[in-house]
Amino acid sequence: MRSAHRFTLLSLLFILFIVLAASLGTLLAKTAGTTPAQPRAIAPRGELTADERNTVEIFALTSPSVVHITTARQALNLFTLNVLEIPQGTGSGFVWDEAGHVVTNFHVIQGADAARVTLADQSTWRAKLVGVYPDRDLAVLRIDAPPERLRPIPIGESKGLKVGQKVLAIGNPFGLDQSLTTGVVSALNREIESVTGRTIRGVIQTDAAINPGNSGGPLLDSAGRLIGVNTAIYSPSGASAGIGFAIPVDEVNRIVPRLIREGRIRRPVLGIAAASPAFNKALGLPPGVAILRVDPDGPAARAGLKPFVPVTEGSVVVGDLIVAIDGTPTPDLDTLLDALERYRPGDTVTLDVLRGTERRQVAVTLDSSS
Repeated sequence: MRSAHRFTLLSLLFILFIVLAASLGTLLAKTAGTTPAQPRAIAPRGELTADERNTVEIFALTSPSVVHITTARQALNLFTLNVLEIPQGTGSGFVWDEAGHVVTNFHVIQGADAARVTLADQSTWRAKLVGVYPDRDLAVLRIDAPPERLRPIPIGESKGLKVGQKVLAIGNPFGLDQSLTTGVVSALNREIESVTGRTIRGVIQTDAAINPGNSGGPLLDSAGRLIGVNTAIYSPSGASAGIGFAIPVDEVNRIVPRLIREGRIRRPVLGIAAASPAFNKALGLPPGVAILRVDPDGPAARAGLKPFVPVTEGSVVVGDLIVAIDGTPTPDLDTLLDALERYRPGDTVTLDVLRGTERRQVAVTLDSSS
């Protein structure tokens, strides 16, 4: 009896559902088309704001200079013995000149065997590697595109930047080409670590959204000029967290022409081996670069510089401590190497040197690194 009662109740509910659905369909059929309906009137837009017009104009001016870079590794197919190109990654870059030079980050092409550059007109070109400088995370490629297809990016300067001024970033985040983000200069003179472990100083911090794929793309000012190369983000998740970093254009404009001419940065040398910071601390030395070894035929030896020499356990013959180069303080080796990059082999510099408590100035003519 209970089963029959349950079956009857379910049947009634099902019939009621069918009746209600049919009634609703009939109601919709009767009301559809009886009420007049037209597209809504478009509200007047008015003129774009001055800031919006500026942003639109900058994108139109500079986006043709921004490129999409794809890299690949080469592998041998063991069955056909053909060389295959396996996609490795993507990044951004920008056209440097009408000779086809393209600037990007070193880490964008690091470890790749091949690279292709896609211009804003969607034409794709096989790229040749011209030169790299991993210490500043910069690389230069070259494509054989005709000059009429190339739009070199306008170059600005970074030394006069102010915190709070507007910036724009164009790149290919997550492979989405020609993406524009805006923000401000959040801070100046930040320090980040390059892929070689060297410190990159003077870095621009921005809150313009920078994501994977933006690396190597331009950071622009409100005049549409290049002021930095987007390089890194600080983010626990790997996506933009509003803290991005760009290598300042003054560094880029100093390094890129040398990479185009020579293929690498040949840093001038003093001909010394430097002690670690722990050495300075153990001997109670002030900030500076303590000399541990002098190359016999190097510039430092010719200038009469002397190394610290251990003679017995706990006893050291005091040598020279380099504390400045041409008036610029050198509290550690990294700072000294940064300063040396601004010179060329054959230049003569003046070192401020401490030996014990005696401070003196020594003229040294720099040699070329091997």
